[in-house]
Amino acid sequence: MMKAILLAAGLGTRLRPLTDTVPKCLVPIGGKPLLGHWLDALAEAGIIDILINLHHLADQVRSYVQARPDSQNITLVYEKELLGTAGTIRENADFFKEEQVMVIHADNFCTADLKKFIMAHDRRPAGTEITMMTFITDQPETCGIVETNSFGVVTAFHEKVKNPPGNIANGAVYIWEPTVVRVVAGSEKKTLDISVDVVPYFLERMITWLSDGVFIDIGTHQNLENASRLHLQPRDVDTSSGEPE
Repeated sequence: MMKAILLAAGLGTRLRPLTDTVPKCLVPIGGKPLLGHWLDALAEAGIIDILINLHHLADQVRSYVQARPDSQNITLVYEKELLGTAGTIRENADFFKEEQVMVIHADNFCTADLKKFIMAHDRRPAGTEITMMTFITDQPETCGIVETNSFGVVTAFHEKVKNPPGNIANGAVYIWEPTVVRVVAGSEKKTLDISVDVVPYFLERMITWLSDGVFIDIGTHQNLENASRLHLQPRDVDTSSGEPE
């Protein structure tokens, strides 16, 4: 049974002053908190065993989750000091118990069909251990840009560089095999980041899947407005906005 982790501890500095009083993962999109969109999408895909990390304005996130009818399926972990995106997974490796895990940066608004994402992972080429969700961006310098071979396997990764070779961006949503969690759990680095420490390590062992819906990083006020405007028509709009991680 696949599990999921929603990385929701970010400070949301680019959304201040809104995030001075509202955690980024709870900013509303169409009247529903961003985190709620993810939790509902995971439930629809059949993933109910979920871990969420907390840090900034943690009590608000805890109250929101505890008020949900599916709260009994959600594990909350508080980080006094931020551990890095992969550091959180390392510190909670026992939660995954050798299961596949969907790793989600919860500060993205995404309407992709997660069932299709899972199917793509199940059909991945032999020797690959990660499936990365990607999207087409019109701001490639602000994103992690991937290069792939003819099978969609990632051969190179360029994290926020000038004049990157393409516009296919890392969406910071992944499916990992248990082997990946084991690699992360064995690292001795104090702070671990997925885009810096995990993605480069698994080059040639990672497949891509292009998001089939809206994909917007809720990192700026403009992107937040775009997501709120577009969420009712997710299949009919460009999916280019965003700069995850």
